[in-house]
Amino acid sequence: MLKHYRSANDYFRELFGCKVYKLALSCSDTCPNRDGTVGTGGCIFCGAEGSGEFAEICKNSSDLESAIAHAKKRVSSKTNGGSYIAYFQSFTSTYAPISRLEELFTAATERNDIVALSVATRPDCLSDSIMNLLKRISERKPLFVELGLQTIHETTAKSINRGYALNVYDTAVDRLHKINANIITHIILGLPGESSEMVEQTAKYVGKVTDGIKLQLMFVLKNTVLADMYYNGKYKPLTLEEYSDMLCRCIEILPPNVVIHRLTGDPPKRIMIAPEWAADKKRVLNHISSEFERRDMLQGKYFH
Repeated sequence: MLKHYRSANDYFRELFGCKVYKLALSCSDTCPNRDGTVGTGGCIFCGAEGSGEFAEICKNSSDLESAIAHAKKRVSSKTNGGSYIAYFQSFTSTYAPISRLEELFTAATERNDIVALSVATRPDCLSDSIMNLLKRISERKPLFVELGLQTIHETTAKSINRGYALNVYDTAVDRLHKINANIITHIILGLPGESSEMVEQTAKYVGKVTDGIKLQLMFVLKNTVLADMYYNGKYKPLTLEEYSDMLCRCIEILPPNVVIHRLTGDPPKRIMIAPEWAADKKRVLNHISSEFERRDMLQGKYFH
């Protein structure tokens, strides 16, 4: 089968000369869309643990040692030791005291087993002091910054309670490129009210400015506003067929240099409500692969 995209695994091997693994960590326990600074309740789909259900909590450099050790155990079945990326994942990882971030980010990047730092955040949480810290980090080791955009459409952004306008993302991207950060943008497929065409417009827009992308299925998790919408018949999740088609369409219009860091996601089964098919990641990936193959055959690109 043809190679349809540049995977994160391939990219990291090119960059670091070996396979690397992400260690999910947490340095923040909230975001401005939860504590009232921008809004309350968070985005309508975000669970109580801030999209970091598997992240190890660390508040200082002492915590970091044990957090990294526990995170390594989580991925030990896939690894034989080697190199890792310190991935500050949950909530908004730049929405914490600058002194804490300075201590944790510096301690992480000083380790020989950590080859890069990855920070998940919101575009509206990149103050001058944060940018200066990230610049210093990027001068020490490769820096990846994940931005939760989800959609370029303002009506959808308001309906999901995102809490910032598209131009905030544009400004963040410009500033991050200036400090040599590698930008990974999150897009959600299956947001309420969004058509396949709207998702493709988001992918096309983002593909022009981002280095990497995470394509995420819209999960319905317990104790969220989206869960209430689902139970009240106001939200219907995508089928596996719809998701696979939408995903392939997005990848087909992305520039070939954009790295695909995610094709679906890993919903925490203990709090996931729907769609049920999303709980079987192997099935999902196989279906996506089959959809790519089907499209190749239709376009005469498939060779035995």
